Amino acid sequence: MRLSLQPSLDPSAYRFVHGVRTRFAETDAMGIIHHGNFPAYLEEARAAMLRDAGFPYEDVRAGDDGVDFAVLELYVRHRRPLRFDDLVAVHVVVDDLTRTTFQVGYLLTVDGQARATAVTVHGAVDGRGRPSRMPAFLAGLVGPGD
Repeated sequence: MRLSLQPSLDPSAYRFVHGVRTRFAETDAMGIIHHGNFPAYLEEARAAMLRDAGFPYEDVRAGDDGVDFAVLELYVRHRRPLRFDDLVAVHVVVDDLTRTTFQVGYLLTVDGQARATAVTVHGAVDGRGRPSRMPAFLAGLVGPGD
């Protein structure tokens, strides 16, 4: 297990925030957003963070020197349910960067109330799926930022 990041409940500990509106199709029979939808929320926020930082994921992946960030581990701690039409603020921070892996912490809030925390662990792989070194730009994204 590589996961070591402990996501904070303090929104100021995060570099970036991205809004996601939940959809009715994502609810279960009890009207709660099904847990299987959380990875997509995390991925959307992670890609938005890269785009906002000037490194759109499609550009990071492009060309012979392109790199993918494969998800090696995923952990979500559900604190309170998400429901249809919630506007979820997904707070994102990159941490624990090594030559070949990094972790991303998330705090999901609705109206300032923590609904979940999560961590994803990523490994860099080239276009053939072989381990690769992390792009240098990632070092500038570590931590809460300004």
